[in-house]
Amino acid sequence: MHEKFTVPAAKQAPDSPPLRVKVVADALRVDKATVYREVAAGRLTSYRVGSGRGTIRIPRAAFEQYLSERGIPASELAVAL
Repeated sequence: MHEKFTVPAAKQAPDSPPLRVKVVADALRVDKATVYREVAAGRLTSYRVGSGRGTIRIPRAAFEQYLSERGIPASELAVAL
């Protein structure tokens, strides 16, 4: 379902840790299922960490791009990232 490995974990900048789905959901004031749908639809870049099902991480740059493309200013986020 979430097999879009667009940004490998090794390519992440060490000073910008990736975001968990819950953090993104809280920032956008939406349910985690909404974030998973955005990932599945290819609108939000993510990658998996771990073996088996693993967990999804969202690169900060991808989240910032997602916000920019939708015209959502950072000041409107529920939490500071």
